[in-house]
Amino acid sequence: MRIDLNSDLGEGFGPWTMGDDAAMLDIVSTANIACGFHAGDPDIMRATVRLARDRGVAVGAHPGYQDLIGFGRRRIPGLTVAEVESLVAYQVGAMAAICALEGYPMTHVKTHGALGNVCADEDAMALAVGRAIRAVDPDLAFMVMPGTATARAAETLGLTPINEIYADRTYADTFNLSPRSEPGSVIHDAGAALQRVMTMVSEGCLTSTYGKRLEVPIGSICVHGDTPGAVSMARQLRTGLEEAGWTITSGVAKAS
Repeated sequence: MRIDLNSDLGEGFGPWTMGDDAAMLDIVSTANIACGFHAGDPDIMRATVRLARDRGVAVGAHPGYQDLIGFGRRRIPGLTVAEVESLVAYQVGAMAAICALEGYPMTHVKTHGALGNVCADEDAMALAVGRAIRAVDPDLAFMVMPGTATARAAETLGLTPINEIYADRTYADTFNLSPRSEPGSVIHDAGAALQRVMTMVSEGCLTSTYGKRLEVPIGSICVHGDTPGAVSMARQLRTGLEEAGWTITSGVAKAS
């Protein structure tokens, strides 16, 4: 049995750092790297790619809204479909160039924060992101939330989907993430996170806070790198999964 463990990394800026990326990269099999709009900068992007390459961790672009102050977690009303296509293509293209500098292929794209939430809800925006990915490199996979517009967009556009679940977040009945403002929506207890993950991967389903189920093959598990105790949670998740017979490996084969 194989499963991918991913984390959103490279989310500092200049001299400021967020989380312990080096420690997380010793645990996860896939890294989603910020591309400079919600966090990150060219030097951090390159350093994170290098750390991942040296550990054999797959890397992908993690584009978000152009909102450093809000960390890409605030919705930006009024953006057109064309503007979303442009901002995603810009960031994915930048990550592709950084990966080329390090001689290490990029495997996938995962949207960040508010952009990801909007794309999960709105087919037009999810398709805009998918078209941007396909324009940069049609072989890139699209990391999606099952049961949402992102999953539909990947299928419509012929992109390889990676069905992702979150270890440290709860789900609404739409199978989008519960709002962070909702009590209990962010899970800080590693034991509780592991129990949820084991249930979802063993049963092949997502379960909402209110018990609604969606049967779907699960390809990757995300543990956020910016939450308190993230490294400890990731380590306990990996250990628990391996003890249950799962092999931790990237969900996408790296291109030659």
